Amino acid sequence: MTELIWDGKYKDGKKTAPVRISLPFQTIETINESAADRQKRLGSLFNQKQNPGEWRNRLIWGDKKYVLPSLLAEFAGKINLIYIDPPFNVGSDFSFTATIPDHPESEEDETTTFIKQPSIIEQKAYRDTWGRGLDSYLQWFYETVVVLRELLTEDGSIYIHLDWHIGHYAKIVMDEVFGYNNFLNNIVWCYKTRQFSKKYWNRKHDDILFYSKSDKWTFNWESVMSPLSESTIKKYKLVDEQGRKYRLSGRGITGSPIKSAKDVDAKWEITNPELVVRDFLRDGYPPEDWWLIDILNQVANERVEYATQKPETMLERIIKASSNEGDLVLDCFCGSGTTAAVAEKLNRRWITCDLGRFAIHTTRKRLLGITDVKPFVVQNLGKYERQQWVQAEFENPADRLEQERAYKKFICELYHAKALEGYTWLHGAKAGRMIHVGSVEAPVTVEDVKASILEFWKLIGKEKSAETNGIDFLGWDFAFEVNETAAQFAKSNKVDVKFKKIPREVLEKKAVDQGDIKFYELASLKVKTKIAKQQLTVTLENFIIPPDDVPEEVRGSITHWSQWIDYWSIDWNYKDDTFHNEWQSYRTKQNPKIDLTAYNHYEEKGKYTLLVKVIDILGNDTTKAITIEIA
Repeated sequence: MTELIWDGKYKDGKKTAPVRISLPFQTIETINESAADRQKRLGSLFNQKQNPGEWRNRLIWGDKKYVLPSLLAEFAGKINLIYIDPPFNVGSDFSFTATIPDHPESEEDETTTFIKQPSIIEQKAYRDTWGRGLDSYLQWFYETVVVLRELLTEDGSIYIHLDWHIGHYAKIVMDEVFGYNNFLNNIVWCYKTRQFSKKYWNRKHDDILFYSKSDKWTFNWESVMSPLSESTIKKYKLVDEQGRKYRLSGRGITGSPIKSAKDVDAKWEITNPELVVRDFLRDGYPPEDWWLIDILNQVANERVEYATQKPETMLERIIKASSNEGDLVLDCFCGSGTTAAVAEKLNRRWITCDLGRFAIHTTRKRLLGITDVKPFVVQNLGKYERQQWVQAEFENPADRLEQERAYKKFICELYHAKALEGYTWLHGAKAGRMIHVGSVEAPVTVEDVKASILEFWKLIGKEKSAETNGIDFLGWDFAFEVNETAAQFAKSNKVDVKFKKIPREVLEKKAVDQGDIKFYELASLKVKTKIAKQQLTVTLENFIIPPDDVPEEVRGSITHWSQWIDYWSIDWNYKDDTFHNEWQSYRTKQNPKIDLTAYNHYEEKGKYTLLVKVIDILGNDTTKAITIEIA
């Protein structure tokens, strides 16, 4: 077989293998799980092997370079259908349209939109894909489909959605990985757009490559037949002994095929069966390899303002044809969540993932809009990905303390701070403020803040840089109560504290080398609670978000704090396991308003921890914990 060669495919005479780092998933949110199921699960992390009868669909935030190998341990040979819509246009990027909703107290519609540029980590992903042009794309594509093939069941199949830029190259790669004989179809999706060219034939189609893993695969052709026209149906006027409609056609009869019952009588049919064929009425025409499906226009109900969103009609056709109810469907380029949404509606299990935070948020909202959506979890690789990064970047297994010091020095330098030696809790200084660097393995806690403040006061007089009274806490994650409890402790000790997130971009060397890593302050959320008998009322009263990530010309459009909020949800009884989304309010295209008050009735008296999660218009989340007592 002819082989396609590109720069990077071989190293020292061997094919370059995909990354094989397998990391445990962290469940960060459970959605729509009943109280009874939650109680059964309490005290142990969800694991399909431990609870084989309790499947949870999975929405995973992370780089597929790590996500796909991490799925292999549990799902190798177990996924029935894969659909992917990878970036296939050298001009594609990760930008998205963010919407600033209307002022809630204004009578005029002041809704505005702006283009949110991709994050550094998304830019890095784009550079990895297209950095060396076609060569780097093909290597990236090859490594991806090698792992996808391992995930498929023996009778599974995969659909690859591409366009004219790259499709012919991708087919040769697919032939190599899946086998030339397992290529089943090149499906052509035809559509109409307003784009017009006088220089070449106008490009009005995409290609979808359809491959099986073996010589056996699922194809439910009856479920995807095209409907017959009324005029065709009317031609089937005869009825057989079983009540089935049919028409007659014949061989060797003048004027055949027979057009009606008048063309031949029953006697002729009986005495000459070899010349007459009963053509029975079918449910539709057999499916063809070209599909005329409209793209989503601006007013389509299913549109979620995601640039690469595909029509549900298309995914419905693919999922119906190539899977059965209860089968497992994977899409590792989640985007707007179309595959997951259609799989959910068709009673398939699903796993979907994406690198973009906004894609995960868009999909979560879309799934919540489905009536009786089954429970699903939101996962990431969290601290495990960070641990892997520390071990690779600061390799020194013989001395973990030295590795930890190197890591904290590195973060201080990224923050443009001077690293300090000889202290336990304070790791650097910048512009008269001290720096604490949080661990990769755990959130910054109230205890971390208190210990840092105590060490800070011991430091006064010893370090010139400690002459002011401020500490910046840099962390990957922060305990829920930090913004309140820790801030109050700091204030009572006359120390000004700021909490800033270490961005995930730090994990990417190219982003670090580019020198544009930004540490953003945590958003601040004010919540009011009121208890009457055993009913709790929760009201959002303020939300302050550092506007650094929003274009300056856009900030003036925000005239009320609630305009920053796109979504918020509540766990009414948080038990330090994972966030359980038990109530939510969010904006949609059909209903852009958001409720700022929520209610819950508690059946039993006692103390409860209330966890409130707010997601802003850029997809960033802020969480606040509140302790209440139902008396």
